[in-house]
Amino acid sequence: MITYLFDGSFSGLLNCIFRAYQFKDRQVYVTTRQHYQPGMFDDVVDVPTDDAKAQRVWVGLCRKISNSSQTAFYRCYLAAQPAAFQALFDYACYVFAQQRMVDKDYGHPAVLAVAQFAKQVGRAKHHVEAFVRFRKTAEGIFFASINPEFDVLPLAARHFRQRYADQHWLIYDDIRKYGIYYDLQQVQEVSLNMAQAGQVLDQYGLSKASITLDAQEALYDQLWKDYFSSTNIVERRNIRLQVQSMPRRYWAYLNEKSI
Repeated sequence: MITYLFDGSFSGLLNCIFRAYQFKDRQVYVTTRQHYQPGMFDDVVDVPTDDAKAQRVWVGLCRKISNSSQTAFYRCYLAAQPAAFQALFDYACYVFAQQRMVDKDYGHPAVLAVAQFAKQVGRAKHHVEAFVRFRKTAEGIFFASINPEFDVLPLAARHFRQRYADQHWLIYDDIRKYGIYYDLQQVQEVSLNMAQAGQVLDQYGLSKASITLDAQEALYDQLWKDYFSSTNIVERRNIRLQVQSMPRRYWAYLNEKSI
């Protein structure tokens, strides 16, 4: 079996599919350069990213699958896991090899895997939209730090832009080291190196002071904790039900959980 290495981008994955058909490679293991672990007898190909070739693959794929399947394909990619990348590659090869529409053929392992990954990513997107907590910074920017299981910021950006259209906000993914910033006009991707004393991109109007919380934020934080404590009935506390309603990984966003 031959191993394809790509850069982890969506275009890079589509280039792997392009090369497989170009060189008639069917038994292929696809992974990113970051996830690759060298083996003694590996036959490895480093696949370069070409946006023109990627566009050809995507246009061809879109002709053979429904709109919902296109969404599922992209969401599966955002899972950013080797198993998801392999499922997408096998899925595309299966779709291109058939004369009929097979994007709902869940009897095929790749089709089923793509649907399952897409569902998991969709659930993570919903959790981020529902549970993210903003805190106002000294410069008037509402800042939120998240650590989702999957890369859901590209999916959640539209929700936050519509809901908080009159506020400057920044949502930062601690795991993937990038964020999305809204300046009242558009949402842009920004890279913040939090390890370097909060250095940020000047062109977005941010500075080290942007990470400093507003003076009123501590008051609001305490008011919410007091409200939570006064309405909470200790004798009826049900941790199992809380976990069912809100997974533990999102508890770090909640200031009432630090009481």
